[in-house]
Amino acid sequence: MREAVVLVHGIWMRGGSLFAIARRLRSGGYTCRPFSYASVRRSAAQNAERLDRFSNTIDADIVHFVGHSLGGIVILHLFNRNPQQRPGRVVFLGSPVNGSAVAQRGAANPISRLLLGNSLRRALMGGTPPWGGVRDLGVIAGSRSLGLGRVLGGLRGPNDGTVSVEETRIAGATDQIVLPVSHTGMVISRPVADQVYAFLRDGRFAR
Repeated sequence: MREAVVLVHGIWMRGGSLFAIARRLRSGGYTCRPFSYASVRRSAAQNAERLDRFSNTIDADIVHFVGHSLGGIVILHLFNRNPQQRPGRVVFLGSPVNGSAVAQRGAANPISRLLLGNSLRRALMGGTPPWGGVRDLGVIAGSRSLGLGRVLGGLRGPNDGTVSVEETRIAGATDQIVLPVSHTGMVISRPVADQVYAFLRDGRFAR
């Protein structure tokens, strides 16, 4: 069976930002396809439509999805829009599926709101669709508090410096794990990459 992984980046990034995770997955035999999208110019729902078209071009029997931060929310919209995807598993990395307190504070400032653009609508400001539970979903959150949230404030409880652990919790997830990484650092963390690989392979994180 041919297995591919679609890698979906976070806000202000491009597809190649998940290169460390892609390298680990390729070493395990997966084909990796980074998906780039306009994280500020288009809404998460609009980007999900493009992700749907992109995934349909992939020649594989099984298609997994891995999304960092806003990328996880785009994937959430994808499955809400079209749950009938090919078999596979999903991993969210620090995705604020319950809304981002840091983004909400940023949106109060006209300049910051402009920088966040359409990423706020039914995404970073909350209002994301529920997870339908159509396949295995693993959630990785970080607990190293280094990031934008330390400046803007608003974070409560364990957090990765940008997103709190509580903001990543989603009903219907198969497994969740908290690792000592920051929001930005998780995309280059070898332990995170290893856990992504473990979940895609086994449907659970390694403990």
